[in-house]
Amino acid sequence: MGRIAIVTDSNSGITQDYAKELGVSVIPMPFTIDGADYYEDINLSQDQFYEKLLSDCSIMTSQPSPETVTDLWDKLLKDHDEVVHIPMSSGLSGSCQTALVLSEDYDGKVHVVNNQRISVTQLESVLQAKEMANLGYSGSLIKERLEKDRFDSSIYIMVDTLKYLKNGGRLTPAVAAIGSLLKIKPVLQIQGEKLDKFGMARTQSQAKSMMMNQVEKDIVERFGGKADGEDVNIYVAFSHNEDVAKEFVKEIKERFPKSDPLANALSLSVSCHIGPGAIAIACSKVEKY
Repeated sequence: MGRIAIVTDSNSGITQDYAKELGVSVIPMPFTIDGADYYEDINLSQDQFYEKLLSDCSIMTSQPSPETVTDLWDKLLKDHDEVVHIPMSSGLSGSCQTALVLSEDYDGKVHVVNNQRISVTQLESVLQAKEMANLGYSGSLIKERLEKDRFDSSIYIMVDTLKYLKNGGRLTPAVAAIGSLLKIKPVLQIQGEKLDKFGMARTQSQAKSMMMNQVEKDIVERFGGKADGEDVNIYVAFSHNEDVAKEFVKEIKERFPKSDPLANALSLSVSCHIGPGAIAIACSKVEKY
């Protein structure tokens, strides 16, 4: 019997195929599109999602049903002693709180991690949990370590269009109209619980410089790292613009020569609210176990 099973959701960017390779379980996030139900990476691919998004279909996000979550836990506990469940940030979805409530019926065998991560930083938490499990850490200790480090990461996202922020109620129509007229590209940040405004840029190049400048500041001042990118993890995330992401990886490598940035697609739940063409940089402190 294996000791620890690691569970996350598809907001981590971990595909079902990659999950099998890692030996973890990924709960697909549900979507309702024009009244029909879809599940990320099950019957809704990245390309299919963006085709529907760009066609102005009605898209609503939701959280996995309680039965979906508990059925998976029950299955895993037949072959494992404990489950470590790493959902998306509690500040961005109710799925974490739901899982915490559900876990109360499992006599300490299910540990729900509320460490405020999403996308590439959530993926990193999954990899860290897997590493700790392999080292023999208990489920409770894995949860404790991941939650202790919850604010040791940052994500900065350049939004290419204001349309989806307006649709989601994050911008008034008037502000969105003025911003579109001026061709403003908002830069948003995720540091823990929420998606917040960070700054405004007029060009993609200006936005990327703004984000890299802030990442350098975070590395040095928050994470105690070096400006060349040594001893930090740096990631790029993107929405339907992989070529732009690959170019950004090259720019980051030049700016932070000791880093090894990797590019991943943004989760569809985030992309639904910010639209295609977004580009993000994330950084986090390297943890030692």
